Amino acid sequence: MTEVFIGLGSNLDEPLVQIKKALEHLQQLESVSFIKCSDYYRSAPMGPQDQPDYINAVVKVTTELAAEDLLDALQEIENQQGRVRAQHWGARTLDLDILLFGNEVINTERLTVPHYGISERNFVLYPLSDLVPPDFAIPGAGKLSDLLNACPRNGIERLTEL
Repeated sequence: MTEVFIGLGSNLDEPLVQIKKALEHLQQLESVSFIKCSDYYRSAPMGPQDQPDYINAVVKVTTELAAEDLLDALQEIENQQGRVRAQHWGARTLDLDILLFGNEVINTERLTVPHYGISERNFVLYPLSDLVPPDFAIPGAGKLSDLLNACPRNGIERLTEL
């Protein structure tokens, strides 16, 4: 079994509902055991600013699947929830990203793990910090506590009322 961290994001069609629905789908995947989800966070969009804020979370699972097989399953969930890949960093109903796949470093045509940009993205690092200790090491990037210290919050907020 491999411990995997998956980033979730949505800013269209009731983002909080989209995230919760994605969590339900993740819990139903064969060969995947759901462990825990971070709190939910609201963050400004990357890229084009003429889109709504995002709701983000990170989930911890274990799986027997190979990384690209898990990627296929995640993309199927995105498609079921109406994901359209029209614009890079554009608005979306759902984005599911494999952030970490055990301690593996993966660079294929379809998948880069740790997820590129992980060390600079507040909407990934802050939810991830809900699930792991501060001394948690991200392969090739360093300790989470150091990454958080170097990553400005830039308005990210933990959602307390859902």
